[in-house]
Amino acid sequence: MARAPREERVENTVSIRSGGARWLHAPSPLLVIVLVLLCLGGLLSLPLTVPIGPSYWDLFIYFDAANRIFDGQMPSVDFFAPVGPLGYWLFAFLIKLWPNAQPLLLVQWSLLLITAPLMVLVSIDVDRRSRGLALALLIPFLVFSVLPVNIEEYSHFPSLDGYGIYNRQGAELLYVLTSALVLVRGRKTQLAVVALAALALFLAKITGFIGGMGLCLFAFAAGRLAFPVALGAGVVFMAGLAALELLFGIVSAYIADIATLVSINEGELLPRFLQAASIHFSVFAAGGLLVLVLLFIEMGASARPADGARAGAIARVQRFLDRDWLWLAVTLFVGLFFETQNTGGQGFIFLWPVLLVILGHANRYHGRRLVALLALVGATALPTTVDIVARSARALVGQVKYERLEHDHLKTLGSVNQRSEFMDHAKAMLDIYARYPAPYEALAEAGQLPSFTLYTDPDFQLTWLMSVDEAADAILKLEAQSGQRFATIMNLNFVNPFPWLLDRHATRLIAIGADPFRAVPPPSEAVLAEVAKTDLVLYPKCPVTTANQALLDIYRKGLTGHRVVSLTPCWDAYVRGDITLSR
Repeated sequence: MARAPREERVENTVSIRSGGARWLHAPSPLLVIVLVLLCLGGLLSLPLTVPIGPSYWDLFIYFDAANRIFDGQMPSVDFFAPVGPLGYWLFAFLIKLWPNAQPLLLVQWSLLLITAPLMVLVSIDVDRRSRGLALALLIPFLVFSVLPVNIEEYSHFPSLDGYGIYNRQGAELLYVLTSALVLVRGRKTQLAVVALAALALFLAKITGFIGGMGLCLFAFAAGRLAFPVALGAGVVFMAGLAALELLFGIVSAYIADIATLVSINEGELLPRFLQAASIHFSVFAAGGLLVLVLLFIEMGASARPADGARAGAIARVQRFLDRDWLWLAVTLFVGLFFETQNTGGQGFIFLWPVLLVILGHANRYHGRRLVALLALVGATALPTTVDIVARSARALVGQVKYERLEHDHLKTLGSVNQRSEFMDHAKAMLDIYARYPAPYEALAEAGQLPSFTLYTDPDFQLTWLMSVDEAADAILKLEAQSGQRFATIMNLNFVNPFPWLLDRHATRLIAIGADPFRAVPPPSEAVLAEVAKTDLVLYPKCPVTTANQALLDIYRKGLTGHRVVSLTPCWDAYVRGDITLSR
């Protein structure tokens, strides 16, 4: 990114063009994207299962949101959401097209409705200069977009990650935005991609948007984002937000939700930076060393020709900032900031476009400097890519001998498999939770889980699905016996799949993705009134947990008019007082 003297820029241009000639017979980026999208569409049409992994139930938040959207509810306006509405809208749209698709794959690939067209624009612009560069930019993006696997690994057994989806989407959008800032030359293309990527980031993950705006500000200061382009992108971005606010009132409601989440999760930022740096130490350390090496090489190089006398202060500032080591340092910091708020995702993948630019300048270096440069670029880029591909391949191969989950009422939520030993353990634990509740109640009273990593254990995720299937069956039997139909169903648990599974309505205004310690605000009178109107409120007991107890306490005032019924040994049901259960 550091602008070379005029003669050097000419040599680089010739090198890029001649390099492009060697890729003459390579497929065009547009063809690659089209073929990949067609393959993904075909896979969504098949009855696939995937190996269930840690915290897989995060995925089911999307079903709760989609069910509410189909009911006419608006994210942030009609229910409290942990992130922006974009991911929920995309999933709701695609599940109408592929109702029987494996849900993790559907969620993972839904963002391609936004990112694929933007990457087409980026790839066409880059392809005009170098097909090799365009493919080197596009192929990693497609790998990250297609594979539902995080950098973090919370299970030693082959599986796919149903958690961290919001964070993966944010990182993939940042990849597109960074590509536009450092590699796109066409002003119209850059304007369109920057504006739409920024809008998507705002509506998907606010911390990703903040990081992306940091990149945009640096690109503007370094002269990579011209003032007319920046102004036009800002106008398009604000127009999009204004339209959403006027039509749905969603922007102000979303901002209010963000403010509430910030107030709930107040804490020191420095420890989070240290934690993010430690989790991603291999990439962050290698990238940091690369920054230092590039800076050292530049400091040891002969001075650049002085700017012409007519060059103004702005041009000199831009020339100073537009350097490879500064770009890498800023992108690393943005990546670290983004990861301070994440517990899973594809951290730092948007370093890739910056590293490609650095590799494009490799002809400036020789000998040990070139070796150091190439080694550190590889050390920064490859661990993430290799790990994601390897874990995905392991999950694909490992599931050959896995057992499918048997169920009656889970629809596509049950499209999972796992080792037979896990299945047997999950069935046994469900029975033990129901027959011997006292130890788990004692643990909950002490503020402890049965295991510190309970939610990341695949067998717990299987137990939870089995218990949901059992509860759905019990609800249908209760309705058949009483002649009643519970139109609205709420679940005092992290997720509420029952309205989707039983084709019912969800309680308005309450939080989805209900982590009572991080993402559930104190209920207002309006929220409690909606809870009071709910026909059936479920309370899971296999096992009793501190989180479920906390949710019961949060909404208890809204349940004073309900009576408790033992639905199954694993579930209590709070039935609205005016509903008669006997014929």
